[in-house]
Amino acid sequence: MADGSSTPSTDSGALHDPMSFDRPDAPTEEVPRSVVSDPLVAAVRQEGPVPSDDPRHPFRGRLEFPPGASFRTLCGELGSHLEVVGEALGVAVRHRGERLLVGGSEDGVRVAINVLVQLYGVAATGHRLSSADVDQACRMLRAEPEVRLVDLFRETIPIGLGKKRIHPRSVRQRAYVRAIGDHTLTFGVGPAGTGKTFLAMAMALSALFQDEVQRIILCRPAVEAGEKLGFLPGDLTEKVNPYLRPLLDALNELSGYDRAQRLLTRGVIEIAPIAFMRGRTLSNAFVILDEAQNTTAAQMKMFLTRIGSGSKVVVTGDVSQIDLPRGTTSGLVDALRVLDGVPRIGRVHFTDIDVVRHPLVSAIIRAYDRDESAR
Repeated sequence: MADGSSTPSTDSGALHDPMSFDRPDAPTEEVPRSVVSDPLVAAVRQEGPVPSDDPRHPFRGRLEFPPGASFRTLCGELGSHLEVVGEALGVAVRHRGERLLVGGSEDGVRVAINVLVQLYGVAATGHRLSSADVDQACRMLRAEPEVRLVDLFRETIPIGLGKKRIHPRSVRQRAYVRAIGDHTLTFGVGPAGTGKTFLAMAMALSALFQDEVQRIILCRPAVEAGEKLGFLPGDLTEKVNPYLRPLLDALNELSGYDRAQRLLTRGVIEIAPIAFMRGRTLSNAFVILDEAQNTTAAQMKMFLTRIGSGSKVVVTGDVSQIDLPRGTTSGLVDALRVLDGVPRIGRVHFTDIDVVRHPLVSAIIRAYDRDESAR
C-alpha cells in the first residue's frame, strides 16, 4: 500500500561516483518480458547493465521504485535484504530513497536487477519477504532467469488455518506439489532442506481438511544416523517419536501444537513404523514415508504394495545420506530403478537451488557434491 513516505538511505557495499544516481536513463531488456509486462512491476524504472567507469564495478544498473510499503518490504529492515542480494550475487547495492544502484560484473548486475524487480512484485502482492526468500530467489534466478516468482508465491496450498499461506518457493517445489496432486504415488528425492517433508505434510493436511482423505499416516524407518541409541522407554508411539521428529515438527508448525495433538489423540493422524506395515491395506489415507533412503529393498516393496483405494502416498528421501549397513541396498534407490518408466507415478528430483534453510546449507551441499565428484 503506497503511503508516499521515503525510506532512509543505506549502503550495501561502497560504490563510487561513476555510478551516480543522476545518470540519464538507458533502456534495458535484461528482465524477462513476461516479468516487465506484469502490472505489479511495470511502474519500476530500470536501467542496465551498462558499462561503468569504476574498475571495481565494471557494470552498473539503476532501479527506481514507486514509494510505499512494498519497496520497504523489498529492502528489509535496515536494508538487510539488499545485503543478502549483494552477498549472494557478488554485487554492491546502493540505496537512496526509492532508488537502488547496483554495481558489479555484467552477469551479476543483470541477475540482481531481475531479482530485485521480481521480489518487488512479490512484495506488492502482500507477501512478507524473509532473508531466506531473498537468498533463494538469487540462487534460482541466477540458474533459471525466466522463472516468475509471483506465480510461485500465488500458488498456495490451502490448509484452512487463519492467514497462514503455504506456497512452493522454487520451480521444482511447484512441480512436487503438482505431482502430489496429480498422482497416487509421488517420489520426492533430493538434499536436506529442500522442503520435501514440509510440503508433503502441507498437502496431507490440505487433503484431510478438505475431506479428500480420512486420515494421515506417517512412516519412517527406525534407523539411526551413524550411532546407536540403545533401548528407548515408553510405548510404541513414544519409541518411534524420535525418528519421526521432522514429520511431527512440520505437523506442529502447519497446524499448531494443540490441534496436532488432538488429531494424534483421536487417531486421525497415525504414526506407523514401517516394520509394522505388513498385512495392512492403507485406504482413504494420505501416507508419507520419510527418510525412505534408509528402507531396505524388501521394506520398500512391502510398503508400496500397501496402497489402497482413495489413498495418496508420498515417498521422500535423500540418496546421499543412506545410513543402512554397508552392502545393503537402499529401498529408495531400488524403487527408483525398478519403477522407472512405470506410468502414473510422480517423480521430482531437487537440487541445492531448492534449499529453503539457512543460505549456508546450500553452500555446504554444493561443497560436498564437489568433493564426491572429485573422488
